[in-house]
Amino acid sequence: MDKTEQRSSAMMAVSNAMVRLHKEQFGRGPTKARSYYAGPDTLLSILENVLVPAEQKLIEIGQEERVRDTRTSFQAATQAEFIAAVEQIVHRKVRAFASAVDVKADLAYEIFTFERSENGEADSSEPMAAAVVDGSSSQS
Repeated sequence: MDKTEQRSSAMMAVSNAMVRLHKEQFGRGPTKARSYYAGPDTLLSILENVLVPAEQKLIEIGQEERVRDTRTSFQAATQAEFIAAVEQIVHRKVRAFASAVDVKADLAYEIFTFERSENGEADSSEPMAAAVVDGSSSQS
């Protein structure tokens, strides 16, 4: 497997991990996930169709903030699992993790920033790479 295939495989693994973790956390996973490097030290996963039916109902009655707050609280409570999954896949230490949800667009974002190398420089050995996972067949 060449470097391009390895990077693509790693991004596919990250996307699959994000779908799996969301499914474990919320009872169903997103139908689509895309993961890619956003520079040498940041990895971004964008998850689509993440809201469960109960959350969609709350949004219909104007409770967007409640859904956003609940999702944010769940992500804070489970951040260690998200960080561990990404560190295991990309073999880099996560320095910071942030999660966000846009309830109107039904999108979630998982953002990981990695530590710099021991000499204090960015690890530029990881160029941009992307992978898309269609999680619709894994829904329950």
